This record gives sequence, C-alpha cells and structure tokens, in this order.
Amino acid sequence: MTIKNLGKQVETIWKDLRPLTKEMLVKALNKNFKKQTFSYDAHSDWELSSLLTALDEEVRVKSPDLRTASELRDLAETCAEVLEAQTESAEVFIQLAERALARNDFAKIDKLADVLFERFSAGETAEVIRQTKLAQIRAIAFETLAVLPVTLITPLLDDPLYFDIACNALEQQAIEFESEEARRILEQLEYMEGKDWQ
Repeated sequence: MTIKNLGKQVETIWKDLRPLTKEMLVKALNKNFKKQTFSYDAHSDWELSSLLTALDEEVRVKSPDLRTASELRDLAETCAEVLEAQTESAEVFIQLAERALARNDFAKIDKLADVLFERFSAGETAEVIRQTKLAQIRAIAFETLAVLPVTLITPLLDDPLYFDIACNALEQQAIEFESEEARRILEQLEYMEGKDWQ
C-alpha cells in the first residue's frame, strides 16, 4: 500500500501520525491486530479518528481505480477496528456508530453497544447522549446508563451538563427496573425542587 496514492489529506495526516499510532495500524493491517492488547491512548484516538474521517471522505468523493478504492476501504476499516478496540471517547464512539448506521450494519451497532457498556465511564456515556444528533445513538447510550449502578449515575447530578441526562436514566431505572434506590434519589430531588415525584 502506498499512502501517497490515497489522497493528499490522507498522506498529510499519515505523515503527522506518531510512530506508536503508525505501528498499531501496520500491525493491524498485517492481521496481527487480534493478538495485540492496546491500552487507552487519547492522542492515538484523535489521530486515528482524523485519519478515518479523511479516508471515509476519499472513499465518498473520489472515484479512484479499483485497487486504490480497495486500499482506502481496507485502511479505513482497520482504523475503525483499532478505534473500536481501544477508544473510551464519546466523539469517537459517535463517529463509529454513525458509520455503522450509515451502512445498516446492525451487528456492528450491537458490538459498539457492548463496548459502551464494558469500557466507557458514566460521564463519557452521558457525553455521547449530549453530543450525538442521532436518536438511535442516544437511545443506545441511555440504555447503557440505565443498567449502570445508581452509584455511578448520581455523580452526574452535580454537573449541570448532565443533570437532566442523569435524571432520565434514574427515572428509567425507577420505572422499568423498579429500583428503589433510584426512586429515593428522584424523590429527594423533587422534594428539593418543591415537586411531588410519582
């Protein structure tokens, strides 16, 4: 694969990648990826996310020869796989979920939902809800919050950005899962606001 054949923007981003990020991609392209274990690296997330955006754009706007098109798609899918294996970022999760939805890849959406539950903090999950424009992604993130322990959700009540999101997740726990702990917290909040929560 010759990077300079994949478009000017892809070439520019590739040149600026740190050696660690390039090494991850090269190993993944050589199918050694499954044997690797990555620790979370926010900088690599940002680099790979930018590269993935550029690759997807090249695939969308250009009509390269079949070989180049195949190389673009392979590198894009490899970027997405590495991101899926390591990311803990709301922005990257949204990017990956939007790609899967655009392709009607519902198996990938299910896998991403598992990643959100297994790896993401309550705060990052709430950030997915806050940032996404797509109802499907918001629903996945709300479902994830709703099954987390109440003790992980309640700290979000202290942040004005996440207060409503946390209340909605607690309400879902109280109603759908009959959580007494969530109900008590909601009743306390309503008491403080002078309302009667039912």
